[in-house]
Amino acid sequence: MLLPSDTPQGVADALGYLQHHLQELMERQHVSESNINSTLAALTVQLQQLTQLVANPPLPLLAIPNTPPPPIPSPPVSPSPTLPMRRTCPKLSCPPDFNGEHHNSHAFLNSCSLYIRLAPEQFHDEQERILWALTFFKGGCVTKWSKNIFRQEADTGIFPIQTWGEFEQQFWLHFFPANAEADTINALEETSYHQGNWMVDDYLDSFQALVSDAGYMDPQTLVVKFQRGLRLGIQKQIATMPYRWLADTDPDAWYKAARRIDQACFTNEAFQSVLCSAPSTSLRTVFARPPPLSAARLPLAPPPSVILKPLLTTSSMGVPMDVDITRKARSLPPRGCYQCGDTNYVVQDCPHRLDVHQLATEQRKELIKDLLALKDVVLIEESCPLEEEDFV
Repeated sequence: MLLPSDTPQGVADALGYLQHHLQELMERQHVSESNINSTLAALTVQLQQLTQLVANPPLPLLAIPNTPPPPIPSPPVSPSPTLPMRRTCPKLSCPPDFNGEHHNSHAFLNSCSLYIRLAPEQFHDEQERILWALTFFKGGCVTKWSKNIFRQEADTGIFPIQTWGEFEQQFWLHFFPANAEADTINALEETSYHQGNWMVDDYLDSFQALVSDAGYMDPQTLVVKFQRGLRLGIQKQIATMPYRWLADTDPDAWYKAARRIDQACFTNEAFQSVLCSAPSTSLRTVFARPPPLSAARLPLAPPPSVILKPLLTTSSMGVPMDVDITRKARSLPPRGCYQCGDTNYVVQDCPHRLDVHQLATEQRKELIKDLLALKDVVLIEESCPLEEEDFV
């Protein structure tokens, strides 16, 4: 479109922009019309097909299973990085403190090795394992040994022990007995390892530890040493077992037999101790003899008091009117109950009076037995009278 020459520049630019925009709109409209026409043509074809199907229905066909439509391909998804599963470790206990005693050295070294094998991720290198083990060295000669190691490192600038295997060798050299095998062999030749008052289980644990340290592997030697250390009673029972004879080359059979016999003896001793220590109150209660009726109803009268006659002196015999002086010394006994000895009442009013007619047959028999026994006691006392002292 041509514009006159005197048209301002701004108006010309605006008209150019509008012309360009109008051309884009016309192109879009043309594209939309073509799409609508194609869609309308496709719909017209489908409508004609449906009309023909309605006018001429097809013959029935066999049922065809419905097949699912083909899956729509999904856009590829980049796999997300999976985090590695963290392995859960059991809760470990630290080794005990070590003070240099030889009988604890093996247990300490085993505890350290076990901890390192179960949790290797906690240590970055060999030196860190060694330093971790040195933290448990407390007291005794081990403190001096660890101090010497750090002094060597300060002097040379290099840690003297480089690997865990070298640390084990140094540990064996300084803290294990020098002649452990020889000492164990000597102990097996003596009687200090014998069972004594131990249970067979305790004796067997100690025996197996000794033969392991001594390096004994011959089964016949093990049987001889084990039999020699057993208690004499268990030895005899194993040797005289009627149903089975144990071979001298089968130490396991000897171990089982000794345990079985020791357990049987322990059970029998416990049973016998219960029987011996059980109180027999129930038997005493059943077979106890009831208290005698005479003791409850017939209190024994107190023995008559001995009245000593005063001796007559020569001066008293010459005085007149003193002929009956001996009769005056005699005092009549106080009147009272002759059955219980109480002076407040007579026998007719005694509350302890026994009425035989009111007793049952069994009570009468008990009363007769008690009276006869009392009579025997009186006869024995009369046959052995007490010696009376002469008064001057």
